[in-house]
Amino acid sequence: MRALHLTSHESPPAFTDLPEETPGPGQIGLRIAACGLNFADLLMISGKYQDTPALPFTLGLEVAGTVEGLGDGVTGLAPGDRVAVYGGQGGLAEYGVFDATRAVRMPASMTPEDAAAFQIAYGTSHLALDHRARLQPGETLLVLGAAGGVGLTAVEIGKLMGATVIACARGPEKLEIARQAGADHLIDARTDDIRAAVKALGGADVVYDAVGGAQFEAAFRACKPEARLLSIGFASGDVPQIKANHLMVKNLTVMGLYWGGYLTFAPELLTGSLAQLFAWYEEGRIKPHISHVLPLARAEEGLDLLRNRKSTGKVVIRIPE
Repeated sequence: MRALHLTSHESPPAFTDLPEETPGPGQIGLRIAACGLNFADLLMISGKYQDTPALPFTLGLEVAGTVEGLGDGVTGLAPGDRVAVYGGQGGLAEYGVFDATRAVRMPASMTPEDAAAFQIAYGTSHLALDHRARLQPGETLLVLGAAGGVGLTAVEIGKLMGATVIACARGPEKLEIARQAGADHLIDARTDDIRAAVKALGGADVVYDAVGGAQFEAAFRACKPEARLLSIGFASGDVPQIKANHLMVKNLTVMGLYWGGYLTFAPELLTGSLAQLFAWYEEGRIKPHISHVLPLARAEEGLDLLRNRKSTGKVVIRIPE
């Protein structure tokens, strides 16, 4: 099988022909149809992601495809089932072996491309806003990086949860995409004073931040008393340093959210969250925004789109069956 393989953090990934594995106990063999790209893939290439696998490994965190093989002890799945899988690695390949407990049946109406773009982005935003921040109807939600893979889903979900949504993104084209996803107010991160613009709108109750750096600092200073700030990621490359005395003055709460981490200590939260999200998808209330669908041979081009911030929503790699 063909796979985008990483053998060194000092060298770029390269396409390699690898033997197809046989699923072991508790595993499934999956004929992969699509793989969603994530900023975490870029961090893995450099060895900076918190869950970077041991070298060598195949890139690609989340996939959709058809079950072809079952290892011993696997129940509830059968060859031919269409599933989405968060595997953490192994997605940019024609075939993969994954833990069966990571597989979720796709709704009948869902395409492989939508499924591959779905779990991490929507799962992160729903768990962050619902479970962690306890976002309430009528509150004001500020989303930084609002046209990105997770940011755009935060706009959608925040609106579904009854919040007034302020979307902050770079440039009018990206802001228009956020507006179409439900944003009530738009801030251009390239030209606007984020702090002043948010304060003019009354301040933020919840901040959803996948950017970090100067944008986090500006949002922090535009919070209402008792606001909650969600630290989702650091696409700017700058991890903000928070002064505890500033938290005290406004009674602020800063909280982190790493979606994949819940698999190790509270998987039932992910299961319940995904059930709600799939229901919303089937009702037509959410729909992944995919700016680029590329073939496997152009996967490195897809990673460059993320690296250079030239995509909106998700980039998906289609893998012929």
